[in-house]
Order: sequence, then C-alpha cells, then structure tokens
Amino acid sequence: MTSTKQELSKKRANASVENSSAPSETQESAKNIDVVSPKLDVVDKKDEKLVDRSLYFFNRELSWIAFNKRVLHEGIDPRTALLERAKFFAIFSTNLDEFFMVRVARVKKKFSEQLDIITDDGLNPDKQLQVIRKALVPLVKMQHEFFEKTLRPELHKHGVKLLDYKDIDKKHQHYLKTYFQEKLFPVLTPLAVDPAHPFPYISNLSLNLVVIVRDRESGEQNFARVKVPNVLPRFVKIPATDDHTFVSLEQVIAHNLEALFPGMEILNYYPFRITRDAELDIEEEEADDLISALQEELRKQKFGSVVRMEIATDVPSEIRKELILQLGITEADVYDIPGLIGLGDLMAISFLPIPEHQDKPWKSVTHPRLRDAAEGENIFDIIRQGDFLVHHPYQSFTTTVQRFIEEAAKDANVLAIKQTLYRTSGDSPIVHALIRAAENGKQVAVLVELKARFDEANNILWAKKLENAGVHVVYGLKNLKTHTKTALVVRQEGDRLVRYVHIGTGNYNPKTARFYSDLGIFSCCDDLGADLTDLFNYLTGYSRQREYRKLLVAPVNMREKFLQLIQREIEHQKQGYPSYIIAKMNSLVDPEIISALYEASQVGVNIDLIIRGICCIRPKVKGLSDRIRVISVIGRFLEHSRIFYFSNGGNEQVYIGSADWMPRNLDARVEVITPIEDASLVKELKQILEIVLADNRQAWDLKADGTYIQRVPKDGEPEMSSQKHFMSQGRPEFA
Repeated sequence: MTSTKQELSKKRANASVENSSAPSETQESAKNIDVVSPKLDVVDKKDEKLVDRSLYFFNRELSWIAFNKRVLHEGIDPRTALLERAKFFAIFSTNLDEFFMVRVARVKKKFSEQLDIITDDGLNPDKQLQVIRKALVPLVKMQHEFFEKTLRPELHKHGVKLLDYKDIDKKHQHYLKTYFQEKLFPVLTPLAVDPAHPFPYISNLSLNLVVIVRDRESGEQNFARVKVPNVLPRFVKIPATDDHTFVSLEQVIAHNLEALFPGMEILNYYPFRITRDAELDIEEEEADDLISALQEELRKQKFGSVVRMEIATDVPSEIRKELILQLGITEADVYDIPGLIGLGDLMAISFLPIPEHQDKPWKSVTHPRLRDAAEGENIFDIIRQGDFLVHHPYQSFTTTVQRFIEEAAKDANVLAIKQTLYRTSGDSPIVHALIRAAENGKQVAVLVELKARFDEANNILWAKKLENAGVHVVYGLKNLKTHTKTALVVRQEGDRLVRYVHIGTGNYNPKTARFYSDLGIFSCCDDLGADLTDLFNYLTGYSRQREYRKLLVAPVNMREKFLQLIQREIEHQKQGYPSYIIAKMNSLVDPEIISALYEASQVGVNIDLIIRGICCIRPKVKGLSDRIRVISVIGRFLEHSRIFYFSNGGNEQVYIGSADWMPRNLDARVEVITPIEDASLVKELKQILEIVLADNRQAWDLKADGTYIQRVPKDGEPEMSSQKHFMSQGRPEFA
C-alpha cells in the first residue's frame, strides 16, 4: 500500500461530510437517501439492558431498502459511466425482486399465520408491511421517472436508443413484423379469461400482457393474457442502423396482436409482472433424502403465493381489480410502473460494446509472491515460505485459489483435498479439478451446501457430478447452512504430512471473484491445519467438537469469542490502554453484538464500522453511541470481505472470514473466522481498512436518524475512491 498512515488519517478527516463547503449536485441528491424509522429519544442511561429497547435499532428491512437506494444512486449519479448507470438500475431492480421473493414473502407469511412476532425495532408483521410499502413506493417511482426522463434520453443522445414501436419508421416496422412472425408467433400462447377458461398460471418474474379484445360480430368484450417469452432478448435490435437501436419485446408483440386474435378488435393492452414467494420450506427432521426433498420444494416453489404485482399505471380499474382478485393479493401488493416494467433487463444494455461509456476493463494482477516465484516452484513451495493474503478482484482468483486446487488435483504428493462449496459457477473449474483429483486416486471430500438460496438446483447438479466421479459428497449438518469458505490439502513431504489451508471471505466462484471484493489467506500453519481437520470431521461425521486452537467457528464458539473480543476492548479502555474496533462486513443485525458495541462506545472505545448493506445499529447518538461511526461503500465491485480489527491495548489482532454479525451467521450457519497472526499481514489488513475509511467518493456516512449522506471531497481536496486505489496498486493506469 503506497499511502502512509498520516496521509490516510488526513484524507479520512477531510472526507467528513460535516463540512461547510457548498453542497454539490451529488450532495443534493444524497439528501434523499434515508430510511423510515421510529423516532429516537436520546438517552443517557448506561445501566439499562439495551438489547430489549426497540428504539435502539433500525428496522432490518428498511435498512436494506436504504442500501438498495444507494445502489440506485450510482445509476443516478452523472459521475458514473453511462452504461454503468444502466447496470446499476438493473441491479437495483433484481435486488428488489429478491427482496420481495424472500424478505417480503417471509413477513407476509408471518402476517397470514397471525404470528405477532415483534422485530428488534418494535414492529409486528402488519406494521412492517406498511412501512416497507411506504418506503418503496416513492423509491420505485423515482427509479422509473428518472429512467424515462433522464437516463433513457441520455442513452439516446449517445446512440443507445430504446424506442417505442410508434417511433420506428415503416421500413423497420416491417422488419419487426417479420421478426414477430418468425421468432415470436410460434412460441406465443394467448390464453382467454372467461367462464370457460380459468385464470391461467402466471410464472414468477414473468412479464405478461393483459389484452382487451372485442368480438367484431357479437360486440362482446373480453380479456386475455399473453406471456412475453423470456427465452428471447427483452430488447429487439433494429438492424442496419448506425447506432444501437432497440424496441422492447412486449411492444413487438403488442403491435402484432391481430395475428394472435384473428377476427377480434384489439382495444388495448397493459403489461404486468408478478413476483412469487421463493422461500423453500424443508422439514429436515422429516426428510429421508435431502436432495429429493429439496427437488420437491423447488417444484413447489414455482407455485408460491404472489407477493407483488407491477403493472402499468394506466390500466383500467376493472382490469386491475380482476388481476388482484385472481392473483390472491391486495391493493397494497400492487406497484404502479410509469414506463418499462422489469428494468433488470437493462443489464444486457450495459454490456453493449461501447467502451467510452463503460468502466475501463479490469484484469486482475497476479499476487507478487506467485508472480516473483522461482522457476519450477509449485504453490506449496510458495506457501511454505510464509502465509500470504490474496485480495480479489484486485489480485487474480485464477492464479491463486483456482491454482491451489488445480495443482493439488495433479500433484502426486497430495493425498487428500477437503473443501466447502456454497456457491460456484455454472462451469466451475474448481469442481472439475476436484473431479480430476478423485480420478487421480486422491481422497476428496466436498461439502456442498444444497440450500444456498437460488443456487439450489445448480448445487444439486454439481453434487451429483462429484458423486459420480467418486468424490465423497456431504450436505452439511441438519438445520444448519454451511457458509464457510475453506479448503484443506494434505500433502506427503518426506516422512511427514503437511496440511495447507485456504480460508476466505468469498465463494469458490471464479465468475463472482471478478466483481466481488474478497480476501483469503494461504497458510501451512499446523494449528490452522489441525483446526480445519477437526472442522471437516465435524461436517462429515459425528462430532461435537467444541474447542478449536485458532479458529472462531459458528455456531460453536464464534458468538462467545466476538463478545469476548469486544469486552476486552472495554476493559482496556477502562484501564487506560489503547482501545479501538474496526469491523467490515456485509450486514450488522445481531442485537447482542449491537448491545456490546453500545456498551463499548459508552466507556469511550472508538468504533468504525464498514457495513455495505443492512445496518441495524444507530451511530452517533448522544450517551449511547457517540463513538460509533458507520460507513457504507457502494462502487464498481461488491464489497464482500469481512475483516475484524481489535487494537487490544496495542497488541493488534485482526480476523477475516465468512461471517457477518447477524443471528443467522452466528447461530444458524457453519462459519469460520481465522486470526491473522503474521505481523506484515496484520499491517496489510489494517491498511486496507484505513484506505476504505478514507474513501470520499464511494462512501456514505450513516447518521443517527437513519439518513445516509454520500461523502464528497472538499474544495481542492483530491477524490479518493478506495476501490480505485486498490486497482492502482498493480496497475498504475487506474490511479
């Protein structure tokens, strides 16, 4: 890292948004980034059990909505490259789809079952549904209005034209008619809705047209449903133009409906889209065969209850009421969309080959330890020279993690490979390497987490392929997800066995490793190797292992250990020794951890939290959390690494691993956090944290009232993006 500690401290101080400079356009737009939350009464009572006080926590769902609003802001921000803005609009939409499929569906289920479960911030399911809608309606409106009024015209101006059908000249309308006849007509199935034709099944996330038709002979008026096929591109390219001109697929269908309803007068059409509950409900205690039970649930998932309908704003009230009735929803589940429905499909637009309107292409660099290795050295030789960290996507996943598994698969001295797989890519080189290892006669044991949300079917496929190759495949522990990111290689070296480990913060997925920011450590430390051996025995056999030499393992000892580490900082502060906590993660939700952090703040411990997404702690509250600061970094790469720093009275300790501070990570998943003990690596991780804390381009400060304010440089101060800084370490042209 090139920045000195003093420079970073200065940058961080200058990055404060509490400055007197005139607000920029970005600052003005950032004022709207907030979250609906109960009014906080400032208190100064240090002897109360804060964990039971509802006013000390932000609502989890609303905090997530605030996070997604920060994602949307990247699409609104004119500093973001044009096609990248389209990408962030797409991410916002797909994030929202998943939010409804999982989180809203879960709250609605509690409401329907009359479970009066109160959240940490004091809301029952009914109230949660109300505040979720109150927060989302203006946000969805803002997204679509900005797209129609600003982003779409801006794309048009730069040669990316998303045109309405009526704006296409006759020549190209003829082309679209031919496209309809050849590509669309054969796969479309118009479905009438009348007493003789029951309301059809509508699939999850499908875009549909309600078509109003009138019989030219009888004058009778009816409506039908036409599904827009998702097997074809959403945006149809108009050929022989000098730019990138498209028409949406639903408009191509809509303007050729007479072919589907011959003899009928087409009165109008209205697009709509539904979202279904996608939660799986597996009774593991009763499942004789987990794969069969999961496959059955995946089949049932297609028919989950509808939790949202997006519909054109101009749909007639009688059609709206009929859809609400037939789908079994209420008016509160309906979101009016002014313009294109399903902006997640803008992702395809963001990939158009127009480099001047995209981020500069990024190619990871090889870690210096591997780049500078002597000729003929294998990765095990390099690891034996000392532990080293890899930082993705800045440093290559392919030449580090993937190489580790691939070399182990073919190395004659490797006897065994053990690995956890939570999510991996569709054509995974990691899985192929594990299969080759088994074929080469090595002992290979892989824990495949079948219940990784939305990757269940993919993981079942890979599990079967691994089993067919002779790999020992296990599916984890009953009622626990295995989320840890660990790999263990056992190698014969002379007359002894050496265990090599990789422990990371991200999945063994080379595709996501290109745009997720993650960390991992390679080591042949005896204690770590022994701990991972015990962990895999815990995962694959019958074990009640409670003690680990180095590792923090959930749900065994991690919660207790983290609370002890926070309490130790409290004691150091009371005794006058240095105390400081920095924690970087995806989400902070756990009320017991939050309560401990409040206690630490009250005695004077400074706490910096870097929380990308959900954050339920209230920072900067007088007498409660004065010394807690929270930032969120949203940028080109998804911040996914988990780092935990404790100053420990001057004897600094740093940990990395797979767990956030959430109840599910600490109590309902198998997670691993490892200490980093090499002094140079402790320094490296602390520098990473300091650089992120100094960010004044992608960072947002969370205020006590739930408002997020984006940092901007002061007048004359250089802009500092932490992600750009890390990119520039290996490739100066990104500085």
